[in-house]
Amino acid sequence: MTRKALALLAVAAATLPLSGCISFGQKPPPRLMALTATTPLAAGPAITTGDKGAISIARLSAIPALATQRVLVTDGPTEIAYLKGGLWASQPTDLFRGLLSETITVKTGRVVTEPRNLQIQPNTRLSGQLSAFGLDGPGNAVVVIFDATLAHEGSDQIQSRRFSARLPVASEQPEAVATALNQAANQVAGEVADWIGK
Repeated sequence: MTRKALALLAVAAATLPLSGCISFGQKPPPRLMALTATTPLAAGPAITTGDKGAISIARLSAIPALATQRVLVTDGPTEIAYLKGGLWASQPTDLFRGLLSETITVKTGRVVTEPRNLQIQPNTRLSGQLSAFGLDGPGNAVVVIFDATLAHEGSDQIQSRRFSARLPVASEQPEAVATALNQAANQVAGEVADWIGK
């Protein structure tokens, strides 16, 4: 056997044990969970409004347990876990913000601007925190709680309101939990849109 062949054989042998040791994280589930609007924005003519009619939704915050793509499961007042086989397509705050944006546009006719576009300064600004967005294990229900804050340009008044939805869930399978959470999130988003108004 030539020296070159021996060197190649040594390299191949050295890499064999590593293939069983290297792991790039947990294997993702076959499907990721997302939120979709029950009344989606239809394609059609442009919506035109001035700054007074526009609204900006800030990047939402969340309690630390929700700062992940995993699906939160509460197991009593002080214990949490994460749903086996369930994984969001993005963090819940980003998914819920997108749902809020679409729902507000559909229900109010307002233009929702991207806050990073500094050239547009809407008169109305919405921000808030997700305080619950997951499965209540003992209660066999999904829970969504959103603490919203609304501010208007030129006003020293700031409004704050808690929105919540609690819906029963058929099972703890990811598909059932995703369907129920989507429904609860849409309920909360619709109530936020009604609160903001036209």
